[in-house]
Amino acid sequence: MAKDTENAQKKPQSPLIKAGAWVLMGLLVAGLGGFGVSNLGGSVTTIGRVGDQTIDAQDYAQALQAEVNALSQQVGQTLTTQQAIAFGLDKQALQGLVTRTALDNEAARIGISVGDQKVAAEVTATPAFAGTAGSFDREAYRFALDRANLTEADFEDTVRRDLSRALLQGAVSDGFAAPVALTDTLYTYIGERRGLSLLRLTEADLPSPLPEPSAEALQAFYTAKTDAMFTRPEARRITYAALLPDTIAKDQPLDEAAIQALYDARLSEFMVPEKRLVERLVYPDDAAAAAARAKLDAGASFDDLVRDRGLTLADVDLGDVTKADLGAAGDAVFAQAGPGVAGPLPSDLGPALYRMNAVLAAQETTYAQARDTLALEAQSEAARDFIAGKLESIDDLLAGGAALADLQAEMGMTLASIDYVPGTQTGEGIAAYPAFRAAADAVAQGDFPQAIVLDDGGIVALQLDAVLPPAPIPYADAAEDVAAKHRADALARALSARAAEVKAAVEGGAALGAYGIVQTTPQIARDGTLPDAPPEVITSLFQMAAGEIRVIDTDGFTAVLRADSITPAATEGAAALALKGALGAQVEQALAADAFTAFTNALTAEAGITLDQTAISAVNAQFQ
Repeated sequence: MAKDTENAQKKPQSPLIKAGAWVLMGLLVAGLGGFGVSNLGGSVTTIGRVGDQTIDAQDYAQALQAEVNALSQQVGQTLTTQQAIAFGLDKQALQGLVTRTALDNEAARIGISVGDQKVAAEVTATPAFAGTAGSFDREAYRFALDRANLTEADFEDTVRRDLSRALLQGAVSDGFAAPVALTDTLYTYIGERRGLSLLRLTEADLPSPLPEPSAEALQAFYTAKTDAMFTRPEARRITYAALLPDTIAKDQPLDEAAIQALYDARLSEFMVPEKRLVERLVYPDDAAAAAARAKLDAGASFDDLVRDRGLTLADVDLGDVTKADLGAAGDAVFAQAGPGVAGPLPSDLGPALYRMNAVLAAQETTYAQARDTLALEAQSEAARDFIAGKLESIDDLLAGGAALADLQAEMGMTLASIDYVPGTQTGEGIAAYPAFRAAADAVAQGDFPQAIVLDDGGIVALQLDAVLPPAPIPYADAAEDVAAKHRADALARALSARAAEVKAAVEGGAALGAYGIVQTTPQIARDGTLPDAPPEVITSLFQMAAGEIRVIDTDGFTAVLRADSITPAATEGAAALALKGALGAQVEQALAADAFTAFTNALTAEAGITLDQTAISAVNAQFQ
């Protein structure tokens, strides 16, 4: 059965403020519980003004929360206030509010507004207020506003102002046309294609092997490169006390009955039935399925039949299935001793041909075979429970001023130290835990240790003992690394020299292919990529004249590049028109955005801005 697909082309999102955006933002208040925006109190109600219009503190809190939520989702972790401010999210939120307020001020000055009928249409079309029937429901409307701590009058006033701003924005931003000369220039630049030949050089292409370096040469290399290559970075000497599941798991008591129960609960993991790798090609009726079978018997392939149905192999792949998974077709498919096509056979979608590609034998793991693995899992789980029960006591000890050595003595925690390099993305041992690395980056000398829960249920507390400045690695410790880097440096210089020789020879009439395997690409765009080649290859290619030869010499890559052809952008055809249209739309959006920014900047400058930094800081302080 052919797969129905729907291709929806999304319109690029405008950078301009959309009507109704702040309507939806208001509804977010209901989801801000625990973040403090509802606790601003009466003392902080505004954070500034533009002209005659005030900037509401609650609006700023909501805008900042929205920015924090968006970036937190993007990075996969909840941002703190300090992180949010470091990323400039407070400035982004404030700038949006200043722009919005400037538009409100101008709309009020010139008397732009919308009527009740338009406001009602906007409110009743809001999905958040739909009832079970899918249409506007007044009770749902009241409930949503009640959760958001808004009255109908306040909310509808917000909608009215949003729509008024949209009218003003549209008057400024609509009607821009992309200059033809600019669109054509961009199209010519983007649509150009180039052909290339690329000869990558490796050590095997050198005319003679690299000589072995002398001890004096290695020592000289070390001396010259100490600062760049053989210096330990600044590190933080950290003492920590840790209680980790892996460390204490082996000491946890074993309960054979619990292990047996764990095995029984996961029996499907240990008793895997025989399976088949199967593809199913469904037909609308028995006649069509029989006709397909006849074509197959006459020499057509199963792949041909799939293409005839307008499908791909991914569309018909069932993966690994049991006999029960196939229903009425199971017996026939599983009766095949080897790969082949069975059918037509029934399926829940209609008559089908089944191609069986492989037999997956049943897998049975007995309790005796699984027991040790399950015991380790049970002990690890018991260790996590044991550690969780210690967390409160550890917190109490630290709150009472206990030192890390006290945690070792009283709670059995392991005491150790590590020289940790700030900003490390991975690590070994305790530094393998992201929570430890985050704490090690943030801790300052004199900070009191705090209990940190790790992602496997372990607990660690740490303190910063000293900051170790960068220091040269002694030659004896770095000797192996010195030899490796000296060789890499010598190889890079030799390959660069060889590439220059090849370039000169080819420019003198020699064939590029005489020096090795040449990778040719008839046409490539500016944003194209070449397998195993750095982006510098394409960048250089589009700077070269036809027939020009260059040496591409980057870290770990040396090659000779020849620009074989330059194909100008096509001037006719559907593809050319489509690309020109897309470029024109982008130019128009950019012009509209620039005009709108200039307009709002002028409004703001004319009306004047007053910001209360103390009030802004008070709102920021509510975010924990």
